[in-house]
Amino acid sequence: MKANKRTVWFLTLISLVAVISIFYINNKTPMPFDGLALFGDKTPTSEIAKDQAKGTDEQAPVFAESYIFDDMRMTVRNERSQLNEQLTTKVGSPDFTSVEKNDALDEMAALTRQDSAEALMEMQIKALGYPDAFVQTDSGHVNVTVLSQDGQSVQQANEITHLVMTTWAEARTVKVDFEGGS
Repeated sequence: MKANKRTVWFLTLISLVAVISIFYINNKTPMPFDGLALFGDKTPTSEIAKDQAKGTDEQAPVFAESYIFDDMRMTVRNERSQLNEQLTTKVGSPDFTSVEKNDALDEMAALTRQDSAEALMEMQIKALGYPDAFVQTDSGHVNVTVLSQDGQSVQQANEITHLVMTTWAEARTVKVDFEGGS
């Protein structure tokens, strides 16, 4: 039995090595491996180098404001994590009735749906061409903060508001703020 497991593991590892080898042989442009780049939506460094060599006049993204967005996300994530921890404790405790435990489970599911909806909305706003976006909801009120390099306009705010109102059924009011830009 042990020999059979070893054979399966050995064949799996050999298959993996073969697939990776074929990938690197067929890859025309040798690049250093960056595992995080596989899951990110950042521009590869070779494209940045080509853009710099061409001398494009595009502004580089303002990273200071982007860190502000990360801080806001972390703050919200920490608050929700603490609330989720409290609800998990409530569900596991024998001191609460089954109705209270079910309410806590429903609230945990609502938090998960809210996180997912906010993340999806951020991705959709980024798809409109903004470098970064932060979305936070509270009882049907949606606050959107957008990193904008080219200033702000009523048309941009209306575009974002329309996107939120048409794709998010629970949204009743939308507030759009712009960070960065001129």
